[in-house]
Amino acid sequence: MNSASDIRPNPFVRVFRFYRDGFRNMTVGRTLWLIIAIKVVVFFLILRWLLFPNFLNGKATDDEGKAEYVREQLTNR
Repeated sequence: MNSASDIRPNPFVRVFRFYRDGFRNMTVGRTLWLIIAIKVVVFFLILRWLLFPNFLNGKATDDEGKAEYVREQLTNR
């Protein structure tokens, strides 16, 4: 018979515990992860703002006008 100590938890639980314990014991790693998180947020915000402007706002002011512009562009191509 298997005792309670022989039963291994779910693999997802083991992975979660592995990373949880690893992050708890970090010292320098926390600072590095914070820097990485800040960089990712800044990159996404700036790149979204620069590379993906809201094009339809320049074509129409209301939703109906935007829909009409898109409809015209799709049918004319």
